[in-house]
Amino acid sequence: MTVPWRMIGALALVLIGAGSAWQFQDWRYGKQFAEQARLHAETLNQLTQAAATAQQAEQEKRLALEQRLAISEQIHFRKMTDAQRDQDRLRDRLATSDLRLSVLLDATDAAKGCGVPATASTGGVDHAVVRARLDPAHAQRIIAITDTGDRGLIALQACQAYIRTLTLSRVE
Repeated sequence: MTVPWRMIGALALVLIGAGSAWQFQDWRYGKQFAEQARLHAETLNQLTQAAATAQQAEQEKRLALEQRLAISEQIHFRKMTDAQRDQDRLRDRLATSDLRLSVLLDATDAAKGCGVPATASTGGVDHAVVRARLDPAHAQRIIAITDTGDRGLIALQACQAYIRTLTLSRVE
């Protein structure tokens, strides 16, 4: 049996050529894949940095909002405390007869038989205005009603300020 050396030689040359082409393609595509991987890594790094920057900005906005809300809450708590203190002081003055509530009366009612003298007292500053004193129990009830109203208004202002602060933070 004769070995066809030409065929083996041709086959060896084809195999060497294919291997060389394979190696050449490997180098060429390897460089392209490496470049593509580097660009992909850079893109991911840029996206990560952008996301971190955006997250930091959102955290700063949230912190600023929380600080504004805390300040608003302190202001409204102080208003509520001041109103309570003023109401307590007024209630104490009414209870100790240091202060009396009075109402203005229509001068024409006095002429219709109201029984309240139409002349002003000498120590008054109302220049002949007719006044009637309220019973202390009624005065206490009136003060309690105004206290509830004051608290309601302060709470309403606090709610409005809260909504205004939230609305402004969304616009920013």
